[in-house]
Amino acid sequence: MSLIVSSIGQGLLWAVLGVGLFLTFRILDFADMTVEGTFPLGAATAVMAISHGMDPLLATLLAFAVGALAGLITGLLYTKGHIPILLAGILVMTACYSVNLRIMGRANVSLLGKNTLFKNHFLASLPQYFDSVVLGTTVMVIITTVVIYFLQTELGQGFIATGDNQTMARSLGINTDNMKIMGLMVSNGLIAFGGALVAQNNGFADVNMGIGIIVIALASIIIGEVAFGDLTLNQRLIAVTLGSILYRFVLLIVLKLGFQANDLNLISAIILAICMMLPVFKNVLNFKHIVKRGLDTND
Repeated sequence: MSLIVSSIGQGLLWAVLGVGLFLTFRILDFADMTVEGTFPLGAATAVMAISHGMDPLLATLLAFAVGALAGLITGLLYTKGHIPILLAGILVMTACYSVNLRIMGRANVSLLGKNTLFKNHFLASLPQYFDSVVLGTTVMVIITTVVIYFLQTELGQGFIATGDNQTMARSLGINTDNMKIMGLMVSNGLIAFGGALVAQNNGFADVNMGIGIIVIALASIIIGEVAFGDLTLNQRLIAVTLGSILYRFVLLIVLKLGFQANDLNLISAIILAICMMLPVFKNVLNFKHIVKRGLDTND
């Protein structure tokens, strides 16, 4: 039972990454590699701020702001510098590695004995692992509600239009460059926010904790979409959270089968590849079914 509760809690905390990446990957229609730098950036910022006596909530919000700043740099490189988005993201991600070392002063910083969001009186009184479930649920309800509301505003509709058809959006007077920059800022802010939460839950920040993060975030999005089928945009945002929880259960099953923790990145990549190829498998099966029906009809 404790493993199930832990998986749900971890899925809720990591779902922040899925929602953050959803804004760029699904709405703006490009994969932003900056996230692999902003996740540990948010963790490093929050951990060091907490270590110097800052309130954990303010430290987590500070992580969001720092992540948004990294997204702004990527956005400017992409829109004003005309650097391809993939390369712009890699450049900022690479720079974040050195910035994270500067912030922490070393590769790993512990929160042992420090106050965190998980150590307040209410959460500390809960049974083991329930603190991450309660906090994760609260955070995801707030974030999902805010994002859904934002996408229904005039600014949000302009953001969606930019991802759907840039030419049409420009003809409607929408500044598509500003929309892309805004999307990258909010996305990376959420990713850094998620990094701050995960670091506080784990009790440390590590300069290498961003490796493979984009695969984990993509898995939340893809698994949610595959598991729940055709959904509206608002429903897909909710499905990201559920997909993140399902992904954690898949990892739990994999570990129970005897695989090592070191294999998780490889397994995550395989799971994601299979999920993304499911439409291809479905089309092949449908084609074979149609051919078979045609042959049976001729007979």
